[in-house]
Amino acid sequence: MAKKEIKKYSMEFGKKEKVLNYTCQTYQLSRPNKVGAVMALIRECQPKTIKEWEEWYFENATTFGKNTFKVTKESLEELGERLYEKITEVVIPEWQDAFNNLTKQDCYDYIYNLTINRTFDGFLREKSVVNDGLAKIFKEVKFEESPSELDHAGDIDYLGFVTENSAFGIQIKPVTAQSNFGNYSISERMKASFESFENDYKGKVFIVYSLDGEIANKEVIKEIEKEIERQKNA
Repeated sequence: MAKKEIKKYSMEFGKKEKVLNYTCQTYQLSRPNKVGAVMALIRECQPKTIKEWEEWYFENATTFGKNTFKVTKESLEELGERLYEKITEVVIPEWQDAFNNLTKQDCYDYIYNLTINRTFDGFLREKSVVNDGLAKIFKEVKFEESPSELDHAGDIDYLGFVTENSAFGIQIKPVTAQSNFGNYSISERMKASFESFENDYKGKVFIVYSLDGEIANKEVIKEIEKEIERQKNA
């Protein structure tokens, strides 16, 4: 059976994509407090055409946060203006300075640091989040490190067994990974991995953000509580 091709409407920015994406994420210009909760909005809309989605978005989109306002074409244009200013006034000068001062030793040190130091930091962070955090909150759950032979081991750091045959998954990220907090989107590969885990273990996967070894996104605790109850009653 031929694979169905899905038409894409996204614009292509070529090599510019990296700097646009980096700056947009760094300065949080696509967060719900700037553009609204776009995925929740489009699911509510269920559009059949991009035109239908565009019109519905501008009729219904409002931002989240302290200063809530209705999203307009003008407010998106203003975000584009801010993006341009950040790139030209901050990012380009910073990168040029980095390029001009980069040495071969920096590259050696970076690879070594990434392989040894950051891996050890991540290991300690995971242990702290689970052993000093989740395991003490959910005492009835048996937490285990994801075995290396697991198909989705690269995306699941720990399994939380609620019963012998069901578990939820935990992925632990440093808090810097949620610089675009509230608008973080997983990759297609990770999405497939999470779905595979759910099929195998009958449980959801939760992303837990760590700040100095503690849980930064406290709201995930309530979500895990609900999942534990669901698995107990399944």
